[in-house]
Amino acid sequence: MTDDDRSGGSGPCFAHDIVAGHPVDADTWRDVQRFRRAERARLVAARALSAGDRQAATDALIRALSEVVPFSPGTSLAVYWPIRGEPDLRAWMTKAHEAGVRVLLPVVVEKDAPLEFHGWAPGCAMKRGIWNILVPAESAPATPDTVVSPLVGVDAQLFRLGNGGGYYDRTLAAFAPRPRVIGVGFADCAIETIFPMPWDVPMDTVVLSDGTVRRRA
Repeated sequence: MTDDDRSGGSGPCFAHDIVAGHPVDADTWRDVQRFRRAERARLVAARALSAGDRQAATDALIRALSEVVPFSPGTSLAVYWPIRGEPDLRAWMTKAHEAGVRVLLPVVVEKDAPLEFHGWAPGCAMKRGIWNILVPAESAPATPDTVVSPLVGVDAQLFRLGNGGGYYDRTLAAFAPRPRVIGVGFADCAIETIFPMPWDVPMDTVVLSDGTVRRRA
């Protein structure tokens, strides 16, 4: 079950559900759930690019991202292992590692709990995690200075539509201080609004494959 699938469990006499620790109008939350599920399906389907178009879009995204996130030796950079047609940044991760940056990958250690970020290096041993996503096999958790988060969608206020599990929102809310958060995606992932809820965490910066860079005021 994902965050966007939660019904809250309230009976018809209750005006609100408690979701992620926040009181939320039940009817509003159900409408937002339906909208997000439909948008998520549409946007994931739109990632079905040809191999050539995907590579060109990924190369353009990496060029723009490299301007926003210059490699600084000794810093920690959390990226992600690509799934469901997400932009593949592994070549960029390798360059970061070679430049002396500590590259981290998100690891689900427990369902519905914050992520941990574990160290990754090219050629390191990997294993299948809880959601069958590859994660470092042997690594201790670390705190990133910058988090690069994949976007299914992103709205005008830089709120992220993800895969629906709520893991990034839980994780970012738990950091003190919060790392710099950069959302990355293909150009067509921009939407007007995700109808943000109280627990949603906006990106600091968004970088898209058409060269668009947007920063939160």
